[in-house]
Amino acid sequence: MPDLAQHRPVLADARYNGMSGSGLRLEALPEGHLLHVLGAIEPPALATELAKAGLANSSIRKAGFRQWFVAGNEPLSPTSLAALAAALAGKAFVMDQSHGRVRIGISGRSSRLLLSKGTAIDLDPAVFPEGSSAMTMVGHISVQIVRTGDDSFELTVLRSFAESLWDELRHMAASAEKEGA
Repeated sequence: MPDLAQHRPVLADARYNGMSGSGLRLEALPEGHLLHVLGAIEPPALATELAKAGLANSSIRKAGFRQWFVAGNEPLSPTSLAALAAALAGKAFVMDQSHGRVRIGISGRSSRLLLSKGTAIDLDPAVFPEGSSAMTMVGHISVQIVRTGDDSFELTVLRSFAESLWDELRHMAASAEKEGA
């Protein structure tokens, strides 16, 4: 009997080791956990329940009306997921999306310039401050953009589009580096 399939991060190949230029860094983030939470629960109450389930280091990102993505770098145990689902019962539903989505980090002084080449979101810090998130398109690929710092962003994409998005970002990065220099 063949061995069971082993999980391999989609951007694990050597060509996805990251990219750094003078004003830009592109990196594949750990495939930890990504949960989709739907329901009438506000972020402070959700954060409390996350802490009780051992997910205090996770971040909460708005994904739509009464919808949030909960992202973190550590893999999620079935016990933690079950504890969170039980704690949210009657308030919200939780679905594990860890297997189906990939996170990519973009940082550096040219990060906004790079993203402006692929999306129409106004990423000015006055309009899109740290912690803000938006569902949008980068080229033809649907992504969630989250501002994680002054010049840093995280993009969450469906797993099957991760390599295409990476290639598109590298192409846009080369152009942004020339303009930002």
